Amino acid sequence: MSWLKRLERQLQPFAIPNISLFIVIGQVFLLLTSMLQLIDLSRCILVPAYVSVMGEWWRLATFVFIPPGGGLLVAFALYLFYLYGSALEHHWGALRYNLFLFTGYALTVGVAFVTPYSPATNLFLGGAVFLAFAWLNPEFEILVFFILPVKIKWLAVLAWAGYAWTFFSGDLTDKLGVAAAVGNFLIFFSHDIWRRARQGRSRLDRHVSPLSEARTGREPRHVCCVCGKTDVSDPQMDFRYCSKCAGDQCYCTDHIRNHEHVVAKARPTA
Repeated sequence: MSWLKRLERQLQPFAIPNISLFIVIGQVFLLLTSMLQLIDLSRCILVPAYVSVMGEWWRLATFVFIPPGGGLLVAFALYLFYLYGSALEHHWGALRYNLFLFTGYALTVGVAFVTPYSPATNLFLGGAVFLAFAWLNPEFEILVFFILPVKIKWLAVLAWAGYAWTFFSGDLTDKLGVAAAVGNFLIFFSHDIWRRARQGRSRLDRHVSPLSEARTGREPRHVCCVCGKTDVSDPQMDFRYCSKCAGDQCYCTDHIRNHEHVVAKARPTA
């Protein structure tokens, strides 16, 4: 997206590298200090009413570092968050990953104030990181509990199903949390989703066109070199031949101005 690229160029000097590591360190710190009873985790949770009425502004920052659950699963969850976050930062660069996290943070805090007396959670923010990683690396295999190998795309399907269940069966706070996480994902991936959908439609058209021609029993006169559409499968479509391409290269209206020109191959000299 062009607007995102322009924003990245302007904010590049402010990028925070290895931000996932800082978040994990913060969560480990809160976990250990709470176990030693040095800090009361209940005073770190984001309750918007305590921020606006009681002036406990630190909750806006500390809720990000609330550790995910308890027991041995905490270490596994922190490891996965660091793994996904580091991979996203490597793929996107530090700044875009920073923007992804800060956008999710802003959406989470914003919707939390709709229900000011309900505690907000950072679980949906971490869930958005997982969904982003799964979208970019669907074939990545993870050992669930370090034992069972599962492709992450199937875990993502379960996560989306869980989000849908939470949205339709949960209370208003849960609905808003899911909306914030999904909104964060769509802001950064809607363009990719639309592009993949169009590519899938083009592949489908290329498979359907020969079947349509077989049913009519008529040979097509014009066949698009890019998408495979013909005057038989799409009788309302206009077909043109490119004057800049070598040979008789036919294109439909969608691709006559959007294709790579075919260059004639040079004949080998004796």
